[in-house]
Amino acid sequence: MPRRNPASADRRVQRRKERVPRGDAFRCAGCRADVPFHAPGTAHRNHCPQCLTSLHVDRRVPGDRAAGCGGRMEALSLSTRPDGEWLLIHHCLVCGELSANRIAGDDNPLVLLRMAVRPLSDSRVPARAMLVL
Repeated sequence: MPRRNPASADRRVQRRKERVPRGDAFRCAGCRADVPFHAPGTAHRNHCPQCLTSLHVDRRVPGDRAAGCGGRMEALSLSTRPDGEWLLIHHCLVCGELSANRIAGDDNPLVLLRMAVRPLSDSRVPARAMLVL
C-alpha cells in the first residue's frame, strides 16, 4: 500500500471554532463548557457550574481580577459559613494557594453532594484532615 503524502490536497481542513462573545461568557478550563458570567446568588462568577473548576484570577477581593498567576484551580472541598451558606475551597495547581468561593445557584447539585460526602466514603482521608475543615 503506497504511503500518503501529508501535504497532499486530500487532507482535512480544520473546521472553524465557534467563539462566544467575551462579554457574555467564558470557556471552562476543565470541561471546556461555555459558562455565562451571570450567576444566580453571586455577583462575580468565578467557577464552572458543571465541574466547579476555576481560574486563579482574583487576589483578595472577589471580582478584583488582580492575581497574576492565572493557573487552573480545582475544587478541593466544601465548607460552610455560620449562616449555612456553602463555600467551595479551590486549590491552585500552579502556585498552591487556597481560596474560598461562594457556590452559585446554578451549580450542579450532584457534584456538590458528591464532594460533601467524599470524606465520609473515602477511608484514605485521615480523621485529622476532617477536623481541620
